[in-house]
Amino acid sequence: MPLTRRLLFVGLVIVATAVHAEVVLAPLFTDHAVLQRDKPVPIWGRADASEKITVVFAGQTHTTTAAKDGRWIVMLDALAAQVAGADLVVTGKNTVTISDVLVGEVWLCSGQSNMEFTVDARAGTWQANARVDRAAIEIASARFPLIRHVRIAHTVAATPAEAVKTSGWELTTPETVGGFTAVGYFFARDLFQKLGVPIGVINSSVGGTPVESWLSPAALTSAPALAGVSERWTKNLAEYPAKKAQYEADRAAWLAAEATAKAAPATAPLGKTKIKTPPLSPHAAFLKANPRPRAPRGPGDTWTPTGLFNGMINPLLPYALRGALWYQGESNTERPREYRALFSAMITAWRGHFGQGDFPFYFVQLANFKATYEPTPQQWPLLREAQSDILDLPQTGQAVTIDIGNPDDIHPTNKQDVGRRLALLARNRIYGITGNDTGPSFAGLTREGSALRVKFTHASDGLVAHDQPAQSLEIAGADRVFHPAKARIVRDTLLVSAPEVPEPVAVRYAWTNSPLANLFNGSGLPAAPFRSDRW
Repeated sequence: MPLTRRLLFVGLVIVATAVHAEVVLAPLFTDHAVLQRDKPVPIWGRADASEKITVVFAGQTHTTTAAKDGRWIVMLDALAAQVAGADLVVTGKNTVTISDVLVGEVWLCSGQSNMEFTVDARAGTWQANARVDRAAIEIASARFPLIRHVRIAHTVAATPAEAVKTSGWELTTPETVGGFTAVGYFFARDLFQKLGVPIGVINSSVGGTPVESWLSPAALTSAPALAGVSERWTKNLAEYPAKKAQYEADRAAWLAAEATAKAAPATAPLGKTKIKTPPLSPHAAFLKANPRPRAPRGPGDTWTPTGLFNGMINPLLPYALRGALWYQGESNTERPREYRALFSAMITAWRGHFGQGDFPFYFVQLANFKATYEPTPQQWPLLREAQSDILDLPQTGQAVTIDIGNPDDIHPTNKQDVGRRLALLARNRIYGITGNDTGPSFAGLTREGSALRVKFTHASDGLVAHDQPAQSLEIAGADRVFHPAKARIVRDTLLVSAPEVPEPVAVRYAWTNSPLANLFNGSGLPAAPFRSDRW
């Protein structure tokens, strides 16, 4: 493969100030790329200063001149969907041809591990054994050459970068789909089956990362409420050398103790007592009682504020998109009350940086999970509430997953329904395929004697309590003490009461980390957790 094509495949852009020998395109312009339909499409890259650049695609020819720093950009006129692959040709002192380029719908998928979670972990991703539900069937049936996926390499950068490695655009086949973001793939498959146009998925996600890593530098300084992020990280870096030294000492001691445990002989049970399960080996017992020391976070860590925006989002700007999908929040449950400001600033900044207006931004509300490490059983509901608050921003939508998580696993494997619920938002709000796209949402309450009548939006087709009466409801009086409550469904409202609360003033639903949430609308979509108070 020629050098230029190899560079294109990994998505490298020459950013040095030295003279450029050849025209080079930005990272996402590789063979099999998908361009966004029905809006102007930027094509950009690097060349020699003042070099004349010509871009030819789909009957259009555009010419520009590289600036003094070698940067150049042209705008293709809006394109109709195109299912037949075509060449995109860029000519300067040399000619670069990108083959099999389609035109359709492009979505950016980002967030942490539940977005990074792949269809099959054996494709070489971070999960040890994770596979989506019915993985073998999903993989065998993944034959969609018009659905294409590109993976952005994990990259932390101190300043906004122009270059990033990528996988290159891949067609969906049983051989490739295992490495795709599962949520993004199932979303794309649903859309493709309804629209019949090419779907491009840009997967820029990193497991175990907080939202502040995805903020742009401009966003981080956009509001006083965000000042604590930089202050905490500055303090963390100051403490890092001492923490690193302590970690090295703890690690050495731990490895020595582990070696001793490995060498210890297994002990046989005494007497004739029958043991249903064999005793742990000395090594297994040691590991259970002594977790491996964790390295402290420091320079270059994925938790660096703005680090992932700089390394994994900035190089994509200003690629034409239809919208973005987001699945993240688990790493921010320690400080749920600041999440709204961080998340809002991130969405607003991304839209500004891409320069395509308020493009649709759909996100996944956190699923049910026991989260036994949390100090209270309300950290996750507070984070979910902060996520729901973002719906005040234009062109946002929320996929509720409170019913399809795994209480014992932070990475639930039912990613099909997550993708489908995100696709419902897009189908209804963008593509004109009308229908309910979200579940019941709290809209207010009125007092009726010793009960509260709770009203909802998105419940015009009625409320349904699956399997049993509505669960996980609580009400409180003026004393602010909540008691378990029972509810009666009356069309699209709930009449909620509890004998301990003769004069109720507030109601909560599914307000724990891992509630039994069984309230749905007639379309089978779950009600979002809520509280009427802000106590």
